[in-house]
Amino acid sequence: MSVPLILACLAGLWSERSGIVDIGLEGKMLISAFVAAAAAASLGNAWLAMLLAVLVSVGFALVHGYASINHRGNQVVSGVAINMLAAGLAVVIGNEWYKEGGRTPPIPFEAQFAIINLPGFDLLSGTPLIGPYLKIVSGHSLLVYVAFAAVILTAWALAKTRFGLRLRAVGENPHAVDTAGISVALLRYKAVILAGILCGLAGTYLSVALQGSFVRDMSGGRGFMALAALIFANWRAWPSMWACLLFGYLQAVGLRMQGVKLGTFEVPVQFINMLPYVLTVVLLAGFIGKSIPPRASGLPYTKDR
Repeated sequence: MSVPLILACLAGLWSERSGIVDIGLEGKMLISAFVAAAAAASLGNAWLAMLLAVLVSVGFALVHGYASINHRGNQVVSGVAINMLAAGLAVVIGNEWYKEGGRTPPIPFEAQFAIINLPGFDLLSGTPLIGPYLKIVSGHSLLVYVAFAAVILTAWALAKTRFGLRLRAVGENPHAVDTAGISVALLRYKAVILAGILCGLAGTYLSVALQGSFVRDMSGGRGFMALAALIFANWRAWPSMWACLLFGYLQAVGLRMQGVKLGTFEVPVQFINMLPYVLTVVLLAGFIGKSIPPRASGLPYTKDR
């Protein structure tokens, strides 16, 4: 449950570290989930579905970048517009194509990402004490491992590579970067494209790996939860992963607790389902004043002449 949150949170991290606020994570995740599900159901190939979903997500990201970077528009308004456009397009096109209220047909099992059993883990799964924990590591689809590898890669790239350091500098002081002869716009576009790729992977995971079809509004606010995790983690990769794991854990608890009775009292499903969102509000209320975003985040850059 935490995998799409991690991918979307990293997308927001790359974008906002460059100074571009990305409220449109939800929309890019939703439209890519629809494209991936439609492509997988029609073409029968998970890899091609993922490629098409990433391309569409990057296209939406470039629209946001064009409005925010070239035209110096309000980045929050642009992101909200992306969310509304994606939600509407997914339902309208889906209903036109499949006549099922925006749903796509179920994705055949062979068109979904296969489960990967890591070598040697099956032999050790029966081992006392450590066996049950080894099952946590092995037996997932490819995108699960991609998400956690992306955390490692993002943390390393932002801290150790020239590109990452320049990107962080653009988010803090774009004028200084421009004075050094480095293109602020180009760096921000690269960050926006990376955000689009990661959102495309998140959407693909939702429809092709997690649920096996697309349903209306299936992202369920995960993009906003990813933004909350990003703020809670103070725009850092490793804390973002732990925050997303916490949100994913609460979502999983909600699924497990449906229909559970405490004595004669049955826990309302609505109460369980609202826990991740309540935690999101609590975390934002408690930490938004303590979190310090990149200084140039959300501020359009105008080249001095």
